[in-house]
Amino acid sequence: MKRYDIIKIAGVSCYFLFLIFSFLFGFNPGEEIGYNFFSFSVDMLKLLPFAFILIGLFEVWIKRETVERHFGEDSGIRGYIWALILAGTTVGGLYVAFPLAYSLYSKGAKLSVIFAYIGASAICRVPMVIFEASFIGLKFTAVRLLVSLPLVIVTSILLGDYLAKSNYKITEGK
Repeated sequence: MKRYDIIKIAGVSCYFLFLIFSFLFGFNPGEEIGYNFFSFSVDMLKLLPFAFILIGLFEVWIKRETVERHFGEDSGIRGYIWALILAGTTVGGLYVAFPLAYSLYSKGAKLSVIFAYIGASAICRVPMVIFEASFIGLKFTAVRLLVSLPLVIVTSILLGDYLAKSNYKITEGK
């Protein structure tokens, strides 16, 4: 085993030992951390399997030509509009957005459109926007979206162009 792997295992072991001792000795902050971890884990187990099944179906059912036409090099502004629409409807936040972004990339989507999708999925998901508008107000939400979405698109274009000029390619993991 590599040294880094041993450090990861030790860190995770220390975390769970902390939780066990917190429950044994009634350490309230540790118990809260444990409850939050359990609640978050249950939420993820409810959502992620279905999201990954949908991503797998996307991989199989959606043709490369379709992705290239709507998200590819020749898509123009339409690619960014599709990216914003897809980002707004993505459930599961960035846990789902990153695998879907990789799937789009492998099917021929332009890097800048993928960056726009990832950025937009972090700031404009429909449930999050509704929640925000109900608590902070519709005016604030509208201003935030009208300012942040163009910034996401501009920065994704700049970053995508920079990486395309430097011949950047996403490599396969281990």
